[in-house]
Amino acid sequence: MPEMLSLPASRTELVLEEIRKAILTRELLPGQPLVEMELAQRLGVSKTPVREALKLLSGSGLVTFSPYKGASVSVVDEDLARQVYDVRLLLEPEAVRRTVVAGETGYLTEATEALDAAAIALAGGDRAELSLLNRRFHRALYSGCGNPLMVRMLDDVRDRAALISVAGWEVNPSAKRELDEHKAVLRAARSGKADRAAELLHKHIAGFVDRLVAGMRR
Repeated sequence: MPEMLSLPASRTELVLEEIRKAILTRELLPGQPLVEMELAQRLGVSKTPVREALKLLSGSGLVTFSPYKGASVSVVDEDLARQVYDVRLLLEPEAVRRTVVAGETGYLTEATEALDAAAIALAGGDRAELSLLNRRFHRALYSGCGNPLMVRMLDDVRDRAALISVAGWEVNPSAKRELDEHKAVLRAARSGKADRAAELLHKHIAGFVDRLVAGMRR
């Protein structure tokens, strides 16, 4: 995390993004206490935007609050991984299928740009950026499903999924494999093969969480 932030925009948003990135790079480790005063000093802000950012990150699953210990970085365990990926497996393949069926093509550009940037992040070993681009790719595919509630439900687990992705790459470095799987999903979507895109996405999501859980149990 930088020593000081310039703050032309919302302090809370900027602080939130810095803390999110620090969590996803494991600069802030799972279980590590998040002390408002320490974070405020490091970022050159008051405690207020830090407190607000931590509350928002708690809502998205990256931060956990305890009545005795206060805020800390959330820990990924098997139960959390299964819960988040159960939601994704139930909703996301169908959302992607509907996006492809709808016939709009704008999402293909967004997904392609995310994949291209992900290849660069992978080559550079930037796991935090790769995780965020992974999230951007998936959202591009499901956001055109035509069901705003479905989109919001998937959005609600995006940060948790990003945290789980980073944990998964720690126990099983499979980011290159997942990038190739993304390319296959996108090829199917670009060809208008809605059922095939949904099938490949389901296999992709299920395969990742199975590898993660297997790695955790070793």
